[in-house]
Amino acid sequence: MTGALRERFWERYTLEELTTAEWEALCDGCGQCCLLKLHDEESQELAVLNVACRLLDTHSCQCSDYENRFDFVPDCTQLTPELVKEFTWLPPTCGYRRVAEGRKLAGWHPLLSNDAERVHRKGVSVRSYAVSQDDVPEHRLESHIIAVLPM
Repeated sequence: MTGALRERFWERYTLEELTTAEWEALCDGCGQCCLLKLHDEESQELAVLNVACRLLDTHSCQCSDYENRFDFVPDCTQLTPELVKEFTWLPPTCGYRRVAEGRKLAGWHPLLSNDAERVHRKGVSVRSYAVSQDDVPEHRLESHIIAVLPM
């Protein structure tokens, strides 16, 4: 990540006002946004799976090829300030969601704790339960549903 971070930028600026470096730093590293989701058109529900995008390193909870992710995963979604407000499936712990809702960052967030491992120790990340999409055949995806959310 390049670029200086303004002091406590997450409290002083809106998501739209963040620099690229600040936007990236706001990510808490949980990996929850990289879990696969199935949208049921009929019920208008969204099923969240414990299956992670093939590019997510399920130990570090970081994308293994972040710069080129759209080349390998065309349906990867670029999170933007507008989408943060639309994506009701973002967990309430998500740094982007918390700032968008005017809430404080969680005390374990790397920007406050200076400890990128704390999100894992607190059990917020997908490290302990996510499996790679490469390890789950498509016909078995429904057996990996961990939550169903209204859309």
